Amino acid sequence: MRPVPRRHWLLLSLALLLTLGAARAAWADAGPVLEIVHQGQTRHYSRAELLAHPALREITVPADVAYQRPMRFRALPLTALLPWLDTADSVQFVAGDGFAATVPAPLLRGGPDTQAWLAVEPGAAPWPPLKPGGASAGPFYLVWTGAEKMGISPEQWPYQILRIADSQPLTGHFPQLLPQGAPAPDQPSWRGLKVFATHCVACHQLNGGGDARLGPDLNRPFSPTEYFQEAYLRRLIRDPAQVRDWPQRHMPGFAPQVLPDADLDDLLAYLRQMAAQRPPAVAK
Repeated sequence: MRPVPRRHWLLLSLALLLTLGAARAAWADAGPVLEIVHQGQTRHYSRAELLAHPALREITVPADVAYQRPMRFRALPLTALLPWLDTADSVQFVAGDGFAATVPAPLLRGGPDTQAWLAVEPGAAPWPPLKPGGASAGPFYLVWTGAEKMGISPEQWPYQILRIADSQPLTGHFPQLLPQGAPAPDQPSWRGLKVFATHCVACHQLNGGGDARLGPDLNRPFSPTEYFQEAYLRRLIRDPAQVRDWPQRHMPGFAPQVLPDADLDDLLAYLRQMAAQRPPAVAK
């Protein structure tokens, strides 16, 4: 048998290295999987599938909520990924840390100047960490263009998403969130329920109602309206670090541009009402 010339070995080794490199890149892009649930049917999408989707675009988000600066993403219009969005009431986005945002479908369908996108983090070019030494907003992140035109809350930018599912209205699934009395537009507690559903339920439960696991229940065993002086509770909501801070704190501040004073008043009215009607604790 004739020996293989050295140059041939070098060429074979180079080809093997290139093949392994391509395989590693493909594996990196295939990595995480997104679960999408609609009407009880579950489908899984790999990162590679999403990055190969024909609707994928390069977009610029001028004021990204997670990174607090302009960002460029490879992203899919949510309407292209969720063809059932036109008939949905709400959509829930569940993150790996227990954050669960339920967003009304009409917002996600967008408008003339607003678009919801699922940004997909490429395995070979990961996004920056959100904090030094921490994780990025990937692998999947709901971002918006034109968000200011539709009053999109920072809580409606969920990142590190693992699951997307159609959802019924929040109070239909969790009736324990309802204040007593018939709903009326002039009742602060009912207006406050809407504020709670928009800004708070992504992290907090109330009376055990809600899917989030990131923050404490806001009515069991006690409401923050019972153990905070109101002035300090307002400061906590506006800028948590002014009241208490620690390295693992997740709660963001809600500036008046995001949560106007009138909405904050209604939120506190809702929390006070829910404290007043809290069911008695069950002895264990």
